[in-house]
This record gives sequence, structure tokens and C-alpha cells, in this order.
Amino acid sequence: MVKLRDIWQTLYPYGVFRTGKAVYLTFDDGPIPEVTPKVLAILAQYKVKATFFMVGENVDKHPEVYEQVVKAGHRIGNHTYNHLKGWHCTTAIYLGNVEQCQERIGDTNLFRPPYGKATWLQRRMLHLMGYKLIYWDILTRDYDKHVTPEQMLRLIQRETREGSIINFHDSLKSNERMLEVLPKAIEWLQKEGYELATL
Repeated sequence: MVKLRDIWQTLYPYGVFRTGKAVYLTFDDGPIPEVTPKVLAILAQYKVKATFFMVGENVDKHPEVYEQVVKAGHRIGNHTYNHLKGWHCTTAIYLGNVEQCQERIGDTNLFRPPYGKATWLQRRMLHLMGYKLIYWDILTRDYDKHVTPEQMLRLIQRETREGSIINFHDSLKSNERMLEVLPKAIEWLQKEGYELATL
């Protein structure tokens, strides 16, 4: 039987959707002072490290929050400077935006395309530039007001496997739903015996 993730892996040969034996909590779109420190507090409570895919513009606006994430020992990834959708701009503009973010966040080889969207050429060029393109196999949709925290948690419980990459957002749009689900998800994952690690 062909699984959906295998199809995606074929369509996105430079992307990682699942990896290793641990489970990886990831957060997109920060750092945001109203949200990111709350995420850090929850992660610290459960002694968990995560990977934060940061928008360079937000790092410029909130450098102190960025430093909190770094000092807490979490992994940083590149999420472009302006949260660009690759399909809506040229490869030159897209790669320039990625590099602009890279100047703000320092040395990382992790990159996640905003919206999960980048053209084949953009993905190939990023691969040749040394970036590891990280997607996910569990999208919580915490940004969608029509998705309840209960539905998010059930999705995580149903779909998580060794190597799963779980996508959350430390953004204002996701704030309430994400913060309600995150501790419950961590408790369930730890109870099930999953190791939680950074990418």
C-alpha cells in the first residue's frame, strides 16, 4: 500500500517529512513576545527541547525573545525574512529573503518554507546551498479557528509515529489553541514513551 507521506517524499525529494526514531516538536513564525515565552515555559516545565523556525523580521523586532529561545537550548531554523510564499516570487527574490533571515539567526542549516510552498527550483537551490528542508508529517492546524484543541490532540494521538515532525505555530493566530494543546500533547507523548528531541 502506498502511503501519502511516501508520495510527498517523491514529489519533494529535497524535503524531510519524518526522520529518526524520536518525535520532533516544531514551531513556526516566531519569535513573538506574546506567545513564544509561554511556549518556552511549557517546554521547560516538561524538560523538552524543540525546534523553532523563525521569521527574520520578527527576530529584528524582538531580539530579546530570540535570545530567550537560544539560551534555553532550543534549535533554530530559517523561515525566510518576510514569511514569503515561494510560488509567488522569483527564485532570486526567495533565496535573497532566506539569506536575509540567515544573517539574523546565525548558523543553521535547517529551513522550512512558509506554507510549505516553494518551487522545485527554489528547493533544489536551497539544497545545493546546504540547507536541510524540513516539512512535517503532522500539521496541527492550530492557526485554524475552525479546528478545536480536542481535534488537534486527537490528530497527534492518531498520527504520531517514531520520526514524526509535529508542526505548531508560536503566533498570535494560533496562541490560545496551541497553548491549550501543547502540554496535553507533551504529556501524552511522554506517557507513550516517545523521545522528544530537536532536529
